[in-house]
Amino acid sequence: MGKHVNITIDGRSILAEEGRNLVEVARENGFFIPTLCYFDHIDPPLGTCRTCTCRINGKPGPACTEKVREGMMVEVNDSELSDIRKALVEMMFAEGNHFCPSCEKSGNCDLQHMGYELGIAISRFPHLFKDRLIDYNAKRMVLEHNRCIKCMRCVVDVVTDDGKRVFSYQNRGNETYVGIDYEQEAKLSRAQAVEAMNLCPTGAIMVRGESMGQPFGERKFDRNSIRPDYYDKQFKAKKRKGKLTKKTIATASLAGCFGCHMSMLDIDTDLLDLVELVSFDKSPITDIKNFSKQCDLGIIEGGCCNEENVETLRAFREKCDILVSVGECAIWGGLPAMRNTMSLGECLEEAFLNCVTNEEGNTVIPYDENLPKLLDKVYSCREIVKIDYFVPGCPPDAQHIWKAVRNLLWDENYSILYSEFKYD
Repeated sequence: MGKHVNITIDGRSILAEEGRNLVEVARENGFFIPTLCYFDHIDPPLGTCRTCTCRINGKPGPACTEKVREGMMVEVNDSELSDIRKALVEMMFAEGNHFCPSCEKSGNCDLQHMGYELGIAISRFPHLFKDRLIDYNAKRMVLEHNRCIKCMRCVVDVVTDDGKRVFSYQNRGNETYVGIDYEQEAKLSRAQAVEAMNLCPTGAIMVRGESMGQPFGERKFDRNSIRPDYYDKQFKAKKRKGKLTKKTIATASLAGCFGCHMSMLDIDTDLLDLVELVSFDKSPITDIKNFSKQCDLGIIEGGCCNEENVETLRAFREKCDILVSVGECAIWGGLPAMRNTMSLGECLEEAFLNCVTNEEGNTVIPYDENLPKLLDKVYSCREIVKIDYFVPGCPPDAQHIWKAVRNLLWDENYSILYSEFKYD
């Protein structure tokens, strides 16, 4: 047992062992500090992602690189620091192509998990949709540069039995990427390759033939939050007060799959409340084609990929007092936005001219004045009109949707379970 020292975290005095990592000490004492590059056995810590930024003795800096010492004053949970950490995670989502529903590491991804813990429904930064190469040349591994957050874990920790590094940083600044030494990678055992895949905080390193797919509920980050204050800080619950007035809702599916609408109908016994409290105007649920009146709430599923989507969305903004983007496609483009990494021309050529299922001699890109004109990319709804609220998920959990609707229409605050806040 080492020497103990006195430190202060958010005004609370703590007796801790000198020299221990600040992140570990904070967590043991009920203070949540998010981390991505930090790994408990890598010493000295990397300090590359800055997600653990706190104010230490008055100066902001990464908590993972700090060792506990006498008189240390640490600030964790003020609004400015919380917003900085949230912004850092949002930038990682926006800078890379993190299509969670199609990623094999979904549910086991540290970046996704930090998004849940911080309650991030949408990134304040525009998604870049860079088209980075995927490296298939290694013997066992596939390196997906679109998902890499440059945390440096693999560079430091993945070595061969004779001590040679498998990964290294290439280039500098914004052009930095993780390179792989094919000769050294071939020396790794299959178990070592899988260990490297699990070490990666995202799905950037995958091993051929080693599936990470698991049923929902059995994945690492499906059920339980590591944040002790998750409910208290994120949401507050209260019971309904008085009789609720009936409201009118309109819904639409744009460039989406109707999965979010299916989720809306999966609210179980709350459907009884729905009948009493809500009437639907323009909606696929009622098959009413046009607005008959001003609506209290509009729910939009899907992004905008053509002119008709834009026209529909603008009509919803005009006819709905509150407009909600439901699901990943509406919030930032989702799976349809996979085409945003290429030009529209390339996308059409691949689909209609170069597709292996095309009939010989029948390769024509369809065009007709009655077909909605395709946009240059898939746009999120908020890029077209003002959106008031966002419910993430692919599709969102039914209870999350219903709780959000009750909150928006009747000012009923709610508690959302960690398991209900998802991107996939």
